[in-house]
Amino acid sequence: MTTDRPRLLRLIRLLDRLRRIGLVTARVLFFGGFWMVDVGASEGSLRPLFVTTAPLFLLPLFLPRRTLPTPARRAWLALGLSWVVTGMAWARPTPPDAGGWGLLETACLVVLLVPTARRVAPPRLAVALTGLLFLTVLALPWRSGHPTLAFGVTFFLTFVAGAAVGLGCYWRVLDERRRQLVERARYGERLELARDLHDFVAHHVTGIVVQAQAARVVSETAPEQVGPILDNIEKSGVEALASMRQLVRVLREEEAARRPPDGLEQIAGLVEGFQRSGPPTTLQISNAARAARLAPEVATSAHRVVQEALTNVRRHAPDAASVEVSVLARPGGLEVTVRNAPPGEDSGGLLGRAAGVVLGSSPGRAGGPRVPFGGRGGGFGLVGLRERVEAIGGSLHTGPRSDGGWEVVAMLPVVAAGTEPEPARAEPAAHGAPEQPRGETGQAGSRGSSARETGAARATGA
Repeated sequence: MTTDRPRLLRLIRLLDRLRRIGLVTARVLFFGGFWMVDVGASEGSLRPLFVTTAPLFLLPLFLPRRTLPTPARRAWLALGLSWVVTGMAWARPTPPDAGGWGLLETACLVVLLVPTARRVAPPRLAVALTGLLFLTVLALPWRSGHPTLAFGVTFFLTFVAGAAVGLGCYWRVLDERRRQLVERARYGERLELARDLHDFVAHHVTGIVVQAQAARVVSETAPEQVGPILDNIEKSGVEALASMRQLVRVLREEEAARRPPDGLEQIAGLVEGFQRSGPPTTLQISNAARAARLAPEVATSAHRVVQEALTNVRRHAPDAASVEVSVLARPGGLEVTVRNAPPGEDSGGLLGRAAGVVLGSSPGRAGGPRVPFGGRGGGFGLVGLRERVEAIGGSLHTGPRSDGGWEVVAMLPVVAAGTEPEPARAEPAAHGAPEQPRGETGQAGSRGSSARETGAARATGA
């Protein structure tokens, strides 16, 4: 395999060199043939003029782009040269035989019609330049001094030049369709990024609000704990601002650098940031899950499931005893699970108890449904998360557990499994007996309005 690669590269270079030589040869034969016809035309007083000036019309076609960067300038140069030659020819008395009319010049102008109709912008200028070139091509045969010949050649050139214009317009339409498809794809990407902006900022801002409200409660009972809470608020605010700046820059700029997509590698950092201001959290990502081949949108969706779930735990169950996050390879695909236990005695420490008071539930109480901060409704996390998962061919389950906790389970498709998948559980914890914790790290969330209300109550043992 290693020895074949240099040979393959040499073969590719050779074929590319032969292609270039073939193109140059074809151009020389095509245009050189027309010029030889001009040279071999019957004697006439204008033949030297046409023979000597004809090669000049190759300049608009083959000058480098740094000299003539736009098709419009090339068209103007060709028009100027042609009408100068025509003026010099008509300035002399037209003899019965002028010695042709410039066949190479005609061929160059016909070829130039294609890029002029295709690439000149704006369209009004393209129509004007194409029309002038078209009329110039039809006027060339009248230099010959033979009205009958000129009429016949003009009739023939009408179809040839018209075909060149039609080809250029056809390619212009294809280019415009391609441009519209690209713009539509970019617009769709920006809409997706706009939706992502809500997810990024909501994750950080939710933590900021909860911690700020909790700090007010903690300051009365344990003032020494206020400092770490303020540090967490500052860090969350900086991360939220960084996410907003990045996404807004992508929304505004055409060629802005894209933020690398989040995947399994970023879940650990997400869980670590959540644990600083939330309940004790465990993470488990199996080796088979790490080795599985995932499409980019699947890896991003796995990260988003965990992010949504942790956000919901922070909003609706900040006093949960523990949170478990797992990413495992199953026979049906990649299973991403986030579970939060019902409130325990410690309820996540001092900050968890304070957050529970702020959001309307006390740690040791199985209290009734509480209203999430900010009121009921107002979010579309669960709806958007379900749409995202189902759009890539996966499935999403959210619901209460028998022990009073809450879980989010997403099954995502994989391209190819890395190793032997872990055996599937006999029954999900949401529908049967609670599962023993496995030492995981995260949580999958659901942020829809109804999920908030029912999930908040059940996540606290209601």
